Order: sequence, then C-alpha cells, then structure tokens
Amino acid sequence: MTQSFDSVSQRKILKMRDVMHQTGFSRTWIYELVKRGAFPQPRKIGKRTIRFSAAEVNAWIKEKLAD
Repeated sequence: MTQSFDSVSQRKILKMRDVMHQTGFSRTWIYELVKRGAFPQPRKIGKRTIRFSAAEVNAWIKEKLAD
C-alpha cells in the first residue's frame, strides 16, 4: 500500500519547537494566538506533553500566506 508523502506528512504531530521553527514565532506568541483562537489548538497526548496537528498548522500557514 503506497501513500503520497503529503498524505503521510499531514497526519504527523509536531512538537512546539517544530511549530516555532515553521512559523518563526516564539512559544509565548504561539500560546497567545491559541488563547485568542487565532492558531490551532494543541492536543494533550500525555500528562505534560502537547503536540500540534501538522495538517492544521500547515493549513494555518497557507491561509496566512494567501492573505
């Protein structure tokens, strides 16, 4: 079974540092945008671990670049 790279990469979950790298934003600013409802919500995957959906972050970036 072969899947396209985009299909597989869109199911990835991203660490905060990856989101920071992709957006160029600081941790504080990302959390502020999340709080305002202006950035995808992170998912809690453990007691002290959060991750972001790569698909949601990539869609957000594409939307911002289209503005």
